[in-house]
Amino acid sequence: MSAQGPIISVEDDEDDQHLIQTVIETLQLSNELRFFHHGQEALEYLSTTTEKPLLILCDINMPVMNGLELRQRINENEFLRQKSIPFIFLTTAASEEVIQIAYEQTVQGFFQKESSFEAFREQVRLIIAYWKYCLHPNSNR
Repeated sequence: MSAQGPIISVEDDEDDQHLIQTVIETLQLSNELRFFHHGQEALEYLSTTTEKPLLILCDINMPVMNGLELRQRINENEFLRQKSIPFIFLTTAASEEVIQIAYEQTVQGFFQKESSFEAFREQVRLIIAYWKYCLHPNSNR
């Protein structure tokens, strides 16, 4: 993980992608934003990239490979687990069952998307700020 590394967004909904893009732009972050439409695309990128992403913001419900499946595949892959990329669910699917499953897979956060732009912007700002300052095994400090 690098504080200047890209932010990975795994999100299939184009409206939500646009919203996340707008939020990142208004926060004036220097981090690039990389979108993937489902978990399989993200998994292929994570398996081959030499970049050190800041974090992964992941939706739950997506075609091909959903967010829970992506997290499970990362956990099962020693190479990907060693990258220690913070994995945060940012989703509207926030049932007690899904939250329980997510934390059993050792996610670093689970957030239900805020409904207003300002509240969502603040939510994303706080998540990113936290991880920019957090130290962990692969942080580049």
